[in-house]
Amino acid sequence: MNRTTIIEQTIAFVKESLKGAESGHDWWHIERIWKTAISIASTEKADLLIVELAALLHDIADAKFHNGDEEIGPATAVTFLKSIDLEDDVIFHVEQIIRNMSWKSSLGKINFRSKELEIVQDADRLDAIGAIGIARAFTYGGYKNRELYNPEIPPNLSMTKEEYKKSTAPTINHFYEKLLLLKDKMNTESGKIRAEERHRFMEKFLEQFYAEWNGEK
Repeated sequence: MNRTTIIEQTIAFVKESLKGAESGHDWWHIERIWKTAISIASTEKADLLIVELAALLHDIADAKFHNGDEEIGPATAVTFLKSIDLEDDVIFHVEQIIRNMSWKSSLGKINFRSKELEIVQDADRLDAIGAIGIARAFTYGGYKNRELYNPEIPPNLSMTKEEYKKSTAPTINHFYEKLLLLKDKMNTESGKIRAEERHRFMEKFLEQFYAEWNGEK
């Protein structure tokens, strides 16, 4: 099977699987990660097929929508990749990227590293910050019926992985517990450069948010 066919079949599978998904983790999120990962990969030495497959499949079954099951995503991806007869080493690599790339995974023990993981992870982290990142944060907060902000609930700046998974804190706290930390967690030079502008945008947003909250503007 040629590369184009592999990617086309993967896209079709992902689109079908994510019908009706929460809009911060839907096909359009996947497409953004896929395109960004390809762009970052153009400046790095990496296996582009693995980058594309991991980007397309990284949220095929996000644990937060499956009772916290962190294995359902990698398992779903593996089942699909086997169904289109990809090589075992490709399947293994994609599986490990999906298992180890999330923010919550970084709060625990990481057992796998590769340039391809770094690229897809940067693409995913970029989608969590900036204008789209802000929109996604509040979309998910609304989906979970969380408060926008509560000045009586301070951010937890030393979360464990389990605390992060169980958190029900206001959405504004999420900026301090994750989003504002991502700029300094980028792996690639391209990711670092892109993150700078998105980070500044979030800082300006928060400045405006607090001013409006306090009746100053």
